[in-house]
Amino acid sequence: MTPPSPLSTIPYGKQNICKEDVEAVLDVLHSDFLTQGPKVPEFEHAMATVCGAAHGVAVNSATSALHLACLALGLGPGDTLWTSPITFVASANCALYCGASVDFVDIDPATWNLCPKALATKLEKAEKENQLPKIVVPVHFCGQPCDMAAIHQLSLQYGFFIIEDAAHATGASYRKETVGNCRFSDITIFSFHPVKIITTAEGGMALTNHQDLAERMALLRSHGITRDEKEMTQPPDGPWYYQQIALGFNYRMTEIQAALGIRQLDRLDAFVAKRRMLRQRYDNLLSHLPLRLPFCHGDCDSAWHLYVIRLQRERITKTRKDVFEALRKEGIGVNLHYIPVHTQPCYRAMGFREGLFPEAERYYQEAITLPLFPDLHETDQNRVVNVLARILKQTP
Repeated sequence: MTPPSPLSTIPYGKQNICKEDVEAVLDVLHSDFLTQGPKVPEFEHAMATVCGAAHGVAVNSATSALHLACLALGLGPGDTLWTSPITFVASANCALYCGASVDFVDIDPATWNLCPKALATKLEKAEKENQLPKIVVPVHFCGQPCDMAAIHQLSLQYGFFIIEDAAHATGASYRKETVGNCRFSDITIFSFHPVKIITTAEGGMALTNHQDLAERMALLRSHGITRDEKEMTQPPDGPWYYQQIALGFNYRMTEIQAALGIRQLDRLDAFVAKRRMLRQRYDNLLSHLPLRLPFCHGDCDSAWHLYVIRLQRERITKTRKDVFEALRKEGIGVNLHYIPVHTQPCYRAMGFREGLFPEAERYYQEAITLPLFPDLHETDQNRVVNVLARILKQTP
């Protein structure tokens, strides 16, 4: 691989598209099906097989997958969904789409994932107030799985469903088993956005071991329409006949996207291995700087979708904004994952405010996401580290 120009901007994330990916897409373009053909079920089967789940339902985005998962589990008005405040807004918005309410559980100070201890405390209080959640959505932030065994045990005690938001965690493992097997959850969702571990350009998937949930999500992703006579309320008029038996959506994945996903899945192990190598290299190169580096629990093998550092603000003279802007000015395409959801104007209007989830808010004041993707050359990684070191050592 030829190193890029040292003057180029280094993005925080970037897809890897090879010749085989392009050929797979072209094959579909020359075929009889662009939508609703054989490639979507092939991709669903391949993803479910890799993860060890029984069923896969491919859709046009992970946000759609979250929405369908909530609907399949019966979330609606009068119900509540809990999730982490450190996530993309879709992890919470999916509840609002269903007419339900949202609340949050603070993050673990070490892993930055939803904290099982905070969850247990909140559940105990909610039970006394008769306000238990119907669904909890643990988010595998940066690609590191949450403590799913602990969360699952709490679900057995308090009776809530679990949707794993594994948008960051394709290829990750928990207790030596691949994320997505749904051993400790009802449904797991994945994202195939271009910056994620594998891509279908846009796209997502829900995995489950429950046939009824898979069938419900598959129905709702395509307008709630069925051609299955067993599901119809009256006999068909002819071979052309279909019925809408539920209010569904147009959340289908195309054949083009699925063909790309199948080929990308072939390289999943290589993508994750490269990300893990780059993570280890960052750890070694950044260890001398006034930073808090990401921690990975011994039960987990992260997919390392993101590499987030936290500034030790008491040891530096610059603000986080100063550091962020200086890196961008030097062509280092840093980002920030995420602004706590409960501080967004939409959620403030519901009564949320600063001070409710202190660990999440502390994290936000210190976090910066550094570039990490399979094609990141070591020369560019060195540049990221050197520029960051120079900025941190400068006085205001």
